[in-house]
Formats: sequence, C-alpha cells, structure tokens
Amino acid sequence: MRSIAENDLGTPHPQLFRLEPLQTVALEIDGVRLEVPEGTSVMRAAAIAGTKIPKLCATDSLEAFGSCRLCLVEIEGRKGYPASCTTEVAEGMRVRTQSPKLAQLRRGVMELYISDHPLDCLTCPANGHCELQDMAGAVGLREVRYGYDGANHVQPTQQGGSANPLFAAKDESNPYFAFDPSKCIVCSRCVRACEDVQGTFALTIQGRGFGSKVAASQDQPFLDSECVSCGACVQACPTATLSEKSLIAMGQADHSVVTTCAYCGVGCSFRAEMQGEELVRMVPNQDGHANHGHSCVKGRFALGYATHPDRITTPMIREKITDPWRVVSWEEAIAHIAREFKRIQAEHGKFSIGGITSSRCTNEETYLVQKLVRAGFGNNNVDTCARVCHSPTGYGLKQTLGESAGTQDFDSVREADVIMVIGANPTDGHPVFASQMKRRLREGARLIVVDPRRIDIVKTPHVDADHHLKLRPGTNVAMLNALAHVVVGEGLVDEAFVAARCEAEAFDKWRAFVADPAQSPEAMAAELGVPAQEVRAAARLYATGGNAAIYYGLGVTEHSQGSTAVMAIANLAMATGNLGRRGVGVNPLRGQNNVQGSCDMGSFPHELPGYRHVSDAEVRGLFEREWGVSLHDEPGLRIPNMFEAALDGEFKGLYIEGEDIGQSDPNTRHVTAALSAMECVVVQDLFLNETAKYAHVFLPGSSFMEKDGTFTNAERRISRVRRIMAPKAGYADWEITQLLSNAMGYPMHYTHPSQIMDEIARLTPTFTGVSFDRIDELGSIQWPCNQAHPAGTPTMHVDEFVRGKGRFMLTGYVPTREKVNARFPLLLTTGRILSQYNVGAQTRRTPNSTWHDEDRLEIHPHDAEERGIAHDDWVGVASRAGDTVLRARITDRVQPGVVYTTFHFPGSGANVITTDNSDWATNCPEYKVTAVQVTRVTQPSEWQQRHHAFNALQESLLPETAAGVGGALAGR
Repeated sequence: MRSIAENDLGTPHPQLFRLEPLQTVALEIDGVRLEVPEGTSVMRAAAIAGTKIPKLCATDSLEAFGSCRLCLVEIEGRKGYPASCTTEVAEGMRVRTQSPKLAQLRRGVMELYISDHPLDCLTCPANGHCELQDMAGAVGLREVRYGYDGANHVQPTQQGGSANPLFAAKDESNPYFAFDPSKCIVCSRCVRACEDVQGTFALTIQGRGFGSKVAASQDQPFLDSECVSCGACVQACPTATLSEKSLIAMGQADHSVVTTCAYCGVGCSFRAEMQGEELVRMVPNQDGHANHGHSCVKGRFALGYATHPDRITTPMIREKITDPWRVVSWEEAIAHIAREFKRIQAEHGKFSIGGITSSRCTNEETYLVQKLVRAGFGNNNVDTCARVCHSPTGYGLKQTLGESAGTQDFDSVREADVIMVIGANPTDGHPVFASQMKRRLREGARLIVVDPRRIDIVKTPHVDADHHLKLRPGTNVAMLNALAHVVVGEGLVDEAFVAARCEAEAFDKWRAFVADPAQSPEAMAAELGVPAQEVRAAARLYATGGNAAIYYGLGVTEHSQGSTAVMAIANLAMATGNLGRRGVGVNPLRGQNNVQGSCDMGSFPHELPGYRHVSDAEVRGLFEREWGVSLHDEPGLRIPNMFEAALDGEFKGLYIEGEDIGQSDPNTRHVTAALSAMECVVVQDLFLNETAKYAHVFLPGSSFMEKDGTFTNAERRISRVRRIMAPKAGYADWEITQLLSNAMGYPMHYTHPSQIMDEIARLTPTFTGVSFDRIDELGSIQWPCNQAHPAGTPTMHVDEFVRGKGRFMLTGYVPTREKVNARFPLLLTTGRILSQYNVGAQTRRTPNSTWHDEDRLEIHPHDAEERGIAHDDWVGVASRAGDTVLRARITDRVQPGVVYTTFHFPGSGANVITTDNSDWATNCPEYKVTAVQVTRVTQPSEWQQRHHAFNALQESLLPETAAGVGGALAGR
C-alpha cells in the first residue's frame, strides 16, 4: 500500500509518457471548470479538481488499466459509462462523476468484490489504510446480496469439509513481506508494477475467469521466484494481500518524514513511516526526483542494522589493540583523543596525523572532518573512500570538460536512443536507475554493453543488448581508442559540434592519435579479445544512432589507467556531439550514497571544497578569512601515502569517520600492518568493523536515520536527510567532530547542520544558492546552483563547457603491470551484488543475507574442468599479494581466463589478494585486474585462519556494557 501521507491521483501525469511540451485542455467536471494538460485522464482531472472518483485497479504510479469498472462516469454526448481512468480529457468535455445510475453500478461492482473477500477488517494489517475498505464506504455499500457461500478464495475448506481448490495459503517465504492470496482482488496492480516499474516480470495472472490468481514466476513461493524484493508490488497493492511484515507486526504508522536513502548513489527519496521514534516501514516517495516512487530491496527493507544488537553506543578506549576495551564517557574519550593527537604532533611534527572522511556520511559531516584536519590539525592530510572508487572521474572529467561530475540527470535516459554501459552493473549496483534504463530500452533504445562479464542487463525480459563487447579485464582504454578510431576513420565525427565547442589544436592532435592504424579494432583485436567487426558495429551505432548516452562505473575507474579511460570516454562523447542536451552525456554511476558529495566537500588532500587546489592563494585566502586560521599550501597525504608513512614511522595518528579501510582497501595485509604501526587510531562508526579492531579509540556513530543533513547523488542532486529518531549514542556524527575540534583547540559552534551548509554555500561557487530552506522548497537541487542557475542545473555544459572549450586528451593505452603467467594464469575482477552493499556492514546485519550469505568465486566451466573443480567446491585463490579461499560457482557469465567475486564479507578476504597497483593520476586501486591461480582446497587459507583467531580475540576484548556488542563480529 502507498504511504499514509500521499494523495493518489489515479493515473500518472501525462508528461511521464510524452517528451514534448503539453498543451492545456479546458473541461468541466461536476459543474467546475478547469484546465489540465492534454493526455490527462478524466480521473486525474477530477482528483485535481478535488473530486475522488472511486477506483481499485488505478493508481498514479501505473498506466491506466481499466479492469475494475468502479471508476465509471457520465460524459455529455457519449453513450454508456466510460471508465474515467482510461478516458482522456477533451476540449469542452462535460463530465458527471455522481448520479443514481453510477451509484447503482458502483455498488454492484463492490458487492462482487466483497463477496469473495475475508471480512476480517478489524484484525487486518491494512485496517484504516485499505483502498477496498475505503471504496466500500465511498460507494455506500450496505449489504452483499450474493452471500459468502459457494465458490470462493477465502476459506481453506468447502462446506462439505473437503479442501477448497481455489484457496491458497499465505506465502511468508520472503523475509520482508507476506502474500495472502485470500485477500487478493486480482486488480493486476502488482503484476503491472513488476513489469512497468521494476522491469523484472516476475509476477503474472495465472488462470482464467473466477480461477484467476496472482502467481510469482512458475507459481513458486516469492523467495524462490525471480522476484527481486524491490517492494513495487507491495506499494501497488490496494489491499493487505501484499503487506510488509513490519506493518503486520506493528500496525499503521502515525506520521511520516521524508528523507534520503543511505545506500547507493541513486539517492532515492523515502517517506519514513513512524510510530513515535519507531520505524514502521520505508515507502519510496512518489515525489522523489531521483526515484519517482520506486525502490530496491536495500533502501526499502534493509534497515534493521540501525537497531541491530551489534551496534556500539558508548565510546571505548584502550592503550594497545591487544588490550580489553574500556567503556568511557564522551568527555573522557574526546579528551583522550585530543591529548594523544597533540602528543603525537609534538613528538613527530604536525604532519604526523590526519583524517579520512566517508562517502556514507552527509555533506555537512564530511565538510567538518576536512575542516578539522586543515584548520585543527594544521595540515592537508585528509582523504576519502572516494579515492578507491571514483577519483579518476574527478580527474578525467575536470581535464576534459572542466567539472568533476556527471553531465545529466537520471531522467535524461528517457530521451536516449543509444545507451552504452561500460564497467557498470546497474541492475545490481544502481537498481532503481536500472529500472528506468530498462523501461527506455523496452521502448526501443539500443544497448551496448562493454564488460568482461555477462551482466544481467545484457539479456533481461524484453531487453537484449545489440552489442556485448566482452573485453579482457584491463583493456578499457584500448577499447575506447578503437571505438574512437572507427568514429574518426569512418567520418562519423560531429564536425560542427567540435568546431564550435572544443579546442581545435587539442582535437587535431587527438584525431591524428586515434586515426593511427595501431589504434584500430583490427590491431587491438588480440589484446581486447573482441572481434574487430563487433567493435566497429558498436562504434557506428553509438555515433549514428541518435542521442547516445554513456553510463560507467567502477569497472572503468578502478584500473591503473582509470583516469585515462574517463578522459577517453569524454573524448568519444565530444567527438560525436553527445554532450550538452538531454538524452546524451557522460554519466558516472557512483557506488555509495555520498561519493559525489564527499568529493565536492574537499575530501582530497590537494583540493579544498569545490575542487580548488590548496596551492591557489586566492582560494586559500577565502577559507582562511572564514575559518580564522592560516592554511597549509601544499597537498597532504593520500591514503596509500599515509600507510607508507606509518610503516616508515612518520605517520602516527588517524581519525576515521564512517569508513572501513581494513576491509575495503586493497592488499589487506599491507593496510593492517600500517594501522598496527600507528599510535592512535580513532574509528567513528556504528559497528566494530575490520578497521576498528586495530583502533585505540572507538566513537559510536549515528545512522542516517539519526541525523539531519544532505547527500549528493550521482546526478549532482543534493537531497535532504532528516532525523527521524534520536541518535542511539547521544550525538550525530557532525556533533562528534565538533567536540573533537573544540578539544583540539580549534573552536566550532554550530547548532544545526543547516548552518554548516550555509558556510559551504558562502565558500563554494557551485553551492552559492543552496540552503536547507531552498532544498525544502524545491525538493532537491542539482548543483551548480547559483545566481545564473537559481533552481539548479539538470544538464551540464549546455551552451559551453565549464572550462570554456572542451579539451581532447591523448589517451595512450598502457597495459597493466598485472600480467598473467604460468603461475597466475587467470585474471580476477570484482564487483557487487544486488542484496549486499559495499563492505556489507549494514546489509549483513539484515535478512538480505537470505539471498547472498557469502562471497563466491565465479569461474568458467572450461577453467573449472581443467582444475577438477565442481560447483560449490572450496577453492584457493592465490595472487602475488596473498591468498584466500572461496566457494566456487561455475558459470558462463565469465569468459575463460577470467574469474569474478564480490567483496561484501570480511572473512572472504577478497582484498587480501588484490594488489597495490593503482591509477597513475589518482592512486585509485586497480581492484578490477589481479592475476591469480585457482585450485581445489580442503581448508581455509592461512590468512583466513589468522583472521578468524584475531576476530575471536577482538570479540573477547569487548565489554558487556557497550550496548549489545557481545556479538559485534557476527556475520563475518
């Protein structure tokens, strides 16, 4: 069912299905004259005028269906009683929504529905928020003439005591919602939501006539079906047939608060439905600008981590990592950190400490951490987890287009004719946007996928990629140069666009570079592993197929040439004129909820907020006047540099807010050795994560439900995060950073995150027009938001590039140093899965592990057969950096010579085997290419055995009084 706070207008706004501007139509409904856009249904027009026409099969999140026959109206000059949901308005139309005959017809329809429906309203979870119940009242139903005997779907037995063949028991297999067929009115809303909104096609209407019923896949339990648990069917259901288990257990909410999801970079808007400070359910917000009322299994349901027993809610300190933790007050913990950091700086210099910000925290919290480091610590030793994912995006797009962010909003995909997905897995990593993309593909857009692995979107219901360029890992730049070679060589360059919008000299050099026969698909075929004719066909489609949009992810950036690949993508878009309007663009799909924001806020050691270099005296002066201190003018240490300096004895103290470098960063042994070499590691998080096991101070953080602030998603959209419950540990994360700053001697006196955003707006040109009040007014804002763009900027680079003229960059292909050989003959690449998120700290503490409870190694049948490996065998995976053991999954998703795994479980040790190789410009790790060998084994790796023992030790050191931390290492 829908949110308690939303008004359902019955059918969608017609602009959702038409790209051209709509004219207005004047009509009269019940004597009231009004104007609405052409294409509006009579039902929606009536709702806009304040008249609610009874309905059951209609909802404004789905196209009209016209099956329930409850929404009949009378239209002057027309015969019969047309359904208002499927009848469009017309100029001069006169409509009556009420008459004795309409009342009679509607009551007759309702009698039929109620005669085959349980009469348990008082104990039904939908009681008080049930559309069937509401419609029965709306039509004035007072009796059911047909009785309740005879054929029905309600009773498990017939009158004679025999089993009722039409009855189906309640399906409670899904961990998050229940399906009660006895309450189903077969309105098809759930089926249509699964098809039209989600695009999975997991539900169907089975049977005919009175025997019709909703079925999941081949009449399977929901858990065993193709259902991806996005919740679209639950939201569409007008009765209690599909209900959240939390709603069944708790009852209806009493109020709702709009907030923003804290999982991936889509940034879905939700209505948190509450009973006091208890969360009943999350419902996707129909007015959400990024998600338009849709959601995925994580954002909709995977929220139990916030109240999980593993949460630590009291500060703890210890002298050594082998000492027991000691619970202390906030005052003692903050004073201890300040004292230790001051001691370290006095003994080892001011550059001996630093901080790491988080892409899971708000913009305001991230801004305060980098401010603390620069103004409070007196150095620029600040970095962020965005370093290990999208730092090449910032570098590459800044060099070519002039701004370190994607060019479009998500809705732009509706106008794309060709979609190229490179190194991204939208259905798993960004599922809500993927649903929108799949809808456009079903409408006829063409698809090119560039990925070593066959991801789901290559072939999914009613979607079949035109080209899947199944390249070898590490060859992205060679592929992009080969595509560009075809564009140049076959005369497919948009010469007018390039002449008007790009630097001529740079373009001429680039044209000569990619025209070289050495860059051709034929010359690169052996390196790429893709037939030359397939590359040429894909290039022609991209260049000539109309509006062409590129969407890319970590499969582009997490390489030794990640920055080069981003520049090559921008080159390709500029050369074909696919920038500066809707339906095109260069679109990075950010992995975490605030990757874009953490970069915007100045989390890199060389850049102040707004991507301005610390060496720029004018910019530095702006911040010095606002902050009241002198700032260092040289870049600080990146995370890898911090590790090296720690091992050299020069870097001794680290403040980490909301980031688990002990699991997420490559070459785990190197990371943990560096952490062990430090004297004061401070971790601020919800759980005792892998990094916290090497910490000397633990500060309990707050979940997104316990704070106010903003997130910035992959489309530069700044959205509000609103507190719906008090922080479990007493403070929001920004307040903890402020306490530490004050203790360090640098005063901060904010009383609300809105004041921090006001400061950001004063100092950052792209945020000049941003404030909490302005976001509340508009719903969300896409930066740049300033005097020139007071409502934000959905599409970048419309008339000119941010840097003026676009700059083509030479993108020579340099093969990775990570080579296969006889000892390591396979290439490992990594990625994500739908049900889990990043390092899994949140999702592993929810029922999402029902679908994915361990990281597995995908291996091609040929490679498995050569090694005597069967499905589900334990296999050792060894690289130059280390080795681990995973369970094998034999599949042809991966090509021969390539293996694949996820990294959501710390005990799997996925990053034990990844190496220190990184992007040449940004040090973004090369997660996507690791040479390995795979063999059958019978026991865990040496590292896993040591990790298990270390876990047991750390668990034994936890105090009973830290609020349920006795099982803090559960789910490892």
